[in-house]
Amino acid sequence: MDLNLNRADYLQVGVTSQKTMKLLPASRRRATQKVVVGDHDGVVMCFGMKKGEAVTVFKTLPGQKIARLELGGVLNTPQEKVFVAAGSEIRGFTKRGKQFLSFETNLTESIKAMHISGSDLFLSASYIYNHYCDCKDQHYYLSGDKINDIICLPVERLPRITPVLACQDRVLRVLQGSDVMYEIEVPGPPTVLALHNGNGGDSGEDLMFGTSDGKLGLIQITTSKPIHKWEIRNEKKRGGILCVDNFDIVGDGVKDLLVGRDDGMVEVYSFDNANEPVLRFDQALSESVTSIQGGCVGKDGYDEIVVSTYSGWVTGLTTEPIHKESGPGEELKINQEMQNKISSLRSELEHLQLKVLQEREKYQQSSQSSKAKSAVPSFSINDKFTLNKDDASYSLTLEVQTAIDNVLIQSDVPIDLLDVDKNSAVVSFSSCDSESNDNFLLATYRCQANTTRLELKIRSIEGQYGTLQAYVTPRIQPKTCQVRQYLIKPLSLHQRTHVIDHDRPMNTLTLTGQFSFAEVHSWVVFCLPEVPEKPPAGECVTFYFQNTFLDTQLESTYKKGEGIFKSDNISTISILKDVLSKEATKRKINLNISYEINEVSVKHTLKLIHPKLEYQLLLAKKVQLIDALKELQVHEGNTNFLIPEYRCILEEADHLQEEYKKQPAHLERLYETLLCLVVRCCQSLLLGIMPYIVYSFYYIPKI
Repeated sequence: MDLNLNRADYLQVGVTSQKTMKLLPASRRRATQKVVVGDHDGVVMCFGMKKGEAVTVFKTLPGQKIARLELGGVLNTPQEKVFVAAGSEIRGFTKRGKQFLSFETNLTESIKAMHISGSDLFLSASYIYNHYCDCKDQHYYLSGDKINDIICLPVERLPRITPVLACQDRVLRVLQGSDVMYEIEVPGPPTVLALHNGNGGDSGEDLMFGTSDGKLGLIQITTSKPIHKWEIRNEKKRGGILCVDNFDIVGDGVKDLLVGRDDGMVEVYSFDNANEPVLRFDQALSESVTSIQGGCVGKDGYDEIVVSTYSGWVTGLTTEPIHKESGPGEELKINQEMQNKISSLRSELEHLQLKVLQEREKYQQSSQSSKAKSAVPSFSINDKFTLNKDDASYSLTLEVQTAIDNVLIQSDVPIDLLDVDKNSAVVSFSSCDSESNDNFLLATYRCQANTTRLELKIRSIEGQYGTLQAYVTPRIQPKTCQVRQYLIKPLSLHQRTHVIDHDRPMNTLTLTGQFSFAEVHSWVVFCLPEVPEKPPAGECVTFYFQNTFLDTQLESTYKKGEGIFKSDNISTISILKDVLSKEATKRKINLNISYEINEVSVKHTLKLIHPKLEYQLLLAKKVQLIDALKELQVHEGNTNFLIPEYRCILEEADHLQEEYKKQPAHLERLYETLLCLVVRCCQSLLLGIMPYIVYSFYYIPKI
């Protein structure tokens, strides 16, 4: 059956964080439910809908930013108590708004994630996990990387307490007490966890996860090992997943999977006979979806998907039809309802206009006062700078709570700006003098009206590192701007991985000297992305990386006084040597540096580059032929006289041009990679390898 959902905006609160909106349980099936939401102003608001208007049930005073909101209560009873995390404090409210709990956890970091199960409270800050029972500390764990979300398998269905941490290093850590029972590798950095069907599925052990690169999966968490059940790849290159829920919105008796993404996409997946998810519905909103719930809010008997967005809008996608069928007697009633709604909206608009005038006068008076403090308006920015494995480029996403006027991009290292289909902003480039002021890029994006989210794609060059800055100016008065800085690291195209091929020919760089574990870790953080800022627990650590452009790999093992780096790409080793030497010199640390160069590794790297170069050359050749072949087709009237290869090029012309457009400088980058390999080999005096490199340059004149 087809699924038709209509959008209804209910109200707007302040800026919201991930998982800060819930629906209170209904008194009966398909009855309207109350919505409770917390925002960055520290306000917790509960409201319901009555005759198309939002009616407030309770609203708290402003305070610290609300980072999480969960429902709780006695196990096996309706979960209608509201718990919020703000700073290091947990507060609890009844469904009527009476505060019954204020628990100061005394955590040194602000709470980032929370899960409630009966009298058990599971909390996590950036790196710290705590388990409390009746507000008494039970268990503690220090994670090696940032914790993005936390959940616990249902204790009412299982004879054990099993918390699960979603960590930034692409790992789910399953805990038992204060210890890790086992780790589960997932295909991307996990951002959200949820129990399948809201109760862990048939076994009570089924857990869903969503990742920052848009993948979704289901895993069964047994006592001994994980069982992977299914995984949804992000084939359409949509945004990262921020929230999921299970609700039967289709109405077939089986709970569907509701997904909210950071690019504003809302998706509904149904399950086929093999229990595999199938996309049934999607709709794009204009901003990040921070929370998603299935229920009934607008009108009795009409199910809907309720979402909250980054700027604070609470919106419903409802099954209630917009155009209702009515008999002769009901037509007058509907017209009267419409007239009442229009008059209500007009009065509300007049009230808002009056309020704007009053606030503007108040602002003018305060800004002209000699004793007034800075009257520059503040605004929130939600930004994300991530590496895409598929095309070896960085995505920079900037989201503002109000409309964006323009964004200025400045870089002190050479980078390329790539086209983004979803980007409607007009870009203009300014000339730069890189020798005198270190500006390699100055570009301005002028956004259309009501644009609150801007996505850019950037391609960097390994070995050249510096800072990318974004100056964001929203459409507010007086004009104000915020600056965001992003580091372009020396090995910027490397991505963390858990497994590498140890059979590859590897070059080795060994560093020894009088440096501490924290110092060598800070050097690795400076060189490579996706490394936790805090040094991991233990005396020695090993990280694996993969180059997203060439598929080469890097193994990094270091401890106090020693660092060993192995790679099948000599360029990677050379870049590391240069950068680490500079960093050690800045701190006046003497380093002993030794190499073990494997000559076979250069031939191995060339074999990895060769098919990519050959493919790009062939693609460029085909694209160059398209216009001439189309002209011949028009002149002759048909393509029967062409050889099959040329007919195939004409048939696939749109696809070839689209693919070439996505990778405009791919050939040049491959050329630069080969050139860099020559330079690094010469620096390492690998003269015996030069014939292989010279052979590879057979392709370069064709670029």
